[in-house]
Amino acid sequence: MLGVYNYTVWMTYSGMLLSYAGITFTLNENYRAALLCLMIAGVLDMLDGKVASTKKDRSEDQKDFGIQIDSMCDIISYGVLPALFVYKINGFHRFSGIIGGLYLLCALIRLCWFNVDEAQRQERTSEERNEYRGLPVTSAAIILPFVFIVCRFLCNRIGSPDLFDSRVEIWSSATLSVMGIFFITPFRMRKPHWTGKAILSLIGLAELIILFIEK
Repeated sequence: MLGVYNYTVWMTYSGMLLSYAGITFTLNENYRAALLCLMIAGVLDMLDGKVASTKKDRSEDQKDFGIQIDSMCDIISYGVLPALFVYKINGFHRFSGIIGGLYLLCALIRLCWFNVDEAQRQERTSEERNEYRGLPVTSAAIILPFVFIVCRFLCNRIGSPDLFDSRVEIWSSATLSVMGIFFITPFRMRKPHWTGKAILSLIGLAELIILFIEK
């Protein structure tokens, strides 16, 4: 059977399936569940590399497969799902569709570039990567829920559901635009290690709690 099925890719596969669930939730207007799927996929993506590195007898083909399948799943999790989420929450507005398409293209370009860069890096050294160039696409798992929560929180305080609809339309589209630009902007960004990952996890947990408390 083609492919790799050992434990090193289980988290990657699970993240993709969760993102597919997030897409179906989006289409059914269950936006909180969709964001939950996105955030859990982000957690799995944060851990899958460490899990894969515990298997010391991986072949070169298995290592290469791991790089490729991770990016293939990422384009669904942090490309298709956020783009469709914003398009749907804006009522399939044409402008949001265009923004989503351009965002998806930027995510795709970044992931392809990362694969090329990572393959070349692994030929030069066996050390772990310590920095990124450009904003990682996985940042969508933190940023998009944050924007949704802020819009919901502010509009609930004002007491205007209609205002939420208009605000989330503006800010969600703007967020995709900015993220897409930063995906392909070649600035250097330090890769978070355990302390950074712990902080990101706490931020995600706080977002998760607020997401389901705030009506």
